[in-house]
Amino acid sequence: MTTFIDTKQCQRVKMDDGQGEFAEIVNRELCGAENVTGMLRWLAETESLDAQPLENTHQLIYLMEGAGVIALEGKDYDVPKGAGIYLGPNETARITQAGTEPLKLLHLVVPKIS
Repeated sequence: MTTFIDTKQCQRVKMDDGQGEFAEIVNRELCGAENVTGMLRWLAETESLDAQPLENTHQLIYLMEGAGVIALEGKDYDVPKGAGIYLGPNETARITQAGTEPLKLLHLVVPKIS
């Protein structure tokens, strides 16, 4: 069975701590996904996403629109549209909007299955 999700209809939530907005686009409620949560995230000027170190979890963050800076292990990397980062269990990174356009991210969170 194929489920089509109109991501424009997914509820956008504004974060209070300067981490932009997000909308869950893949989860159990929307499409029966049991082992993944997918989000779209938007960062405007001066906003950042602090990807938390999640135990026994893999994360993939992909830049769909705009440009940003990823801070990883104490070093900053300029990243354009089409770039991404993989974070293994307990790894963290900070993604900051750069340039003139808002940053749009696809953020997948997958638990490590034993």
